[in-house]
Amino acid sequence: MKLTFSILFFLALSFGSFSQEDLLNEIDSTVTTNHVVEATFKGLKVVNFESTKLVDKKEFTLIVAHRFGSIKYGFDTFFGLDDAVTRLNFIYGISDAFNISISRSSYQKIYEGAIKYRLTQQFSQGFPFTIVGYNSIYINTALEKDNLPKLEFKHRLGYTFQALISRKFNKKLSLELAPTIFHDNYVVINEQDNTQFALGLGGRYKLGKRWSLNLDYGWHFNRTKHAPFNNPLSIGIDLETGGHVFQMHFTNAQPMNTNMFLSQATGDWSDGDIYFGFNLSRVF
Repeated sequence: MKLTFSILFFLALSFGSFSQEDLLNEIDSTVTTNHVVEATFKGLKVVNFESTKLVDKKEFTLIVAHRFGSIKYGFDTFFGLDDAVTRLNFIYGISDAFNISISRSSYQKIYEGAIKYRLTQQFSQGFPFTIVGYNSIYINTALEKDNLPKLEFKHRLGYTFQALISRKFNKKLSLELAPTIFHDNYVVINEQDNTQFALGLGGRYKLGKRWSLNLDYGWHFNRTKHAPFNNPLSIGIDLETGGHVFQMHFTNAQPMNTNMFLSQATGDWSDGDIYFGFNLSRVF
């Protein structure tokens, strides 16, 4: 009887020990879970630059982007309302990591097709960055053969190759680098190289549950010294309202296609020559 009791006591003690060890292991595994870092950016754009956010699989998103004319001229143009530019961008998620898009901008009547694809993601205890590729091709339909007698279809084309590298540092702060190569078969200034290089810098700082302050800047590396253009600087506010993100901002670049806002930003912050605009995204 004593032997039987001793065996049962030993088994109970062993089972309790193993159960306690399993529980501790489960607690440890919960603490050390390595999860994907989400919501680095809430909008598909920082302001002008693409963000590392993608549209979900089988999701369709429309972005309506609007830039008024320069506010510098005041009531003469009703603070830019008379000279507004609009871009419609339709985006579809082939998968969570691969998007396709097509857009049309009233600036130089540009049509553009693009792909956006995620290469890797930031993890809480792993890889420290999210890296996304962005490639586009555009057609400038505003070029007129009457003004350019030697104009061919190839001169209407331009290309963008971009790497978007972001990191979410904490619940409030996210930053992004966007090394960019873009090529225009036709350039406005003869001395300008057709292939151009730039580095985009962007960031998001969360101000509240649904608000954030966004900023991006494009540093052009090989702009000809004769060009009247400036590096694009944009500052704005993101407002998340249920099914869409509303972005309001001021920028010195009126065009919205990557090649154009990097190479043809005519505004000057120091002179008050800036444009008010917004990006409105809607998920269907």
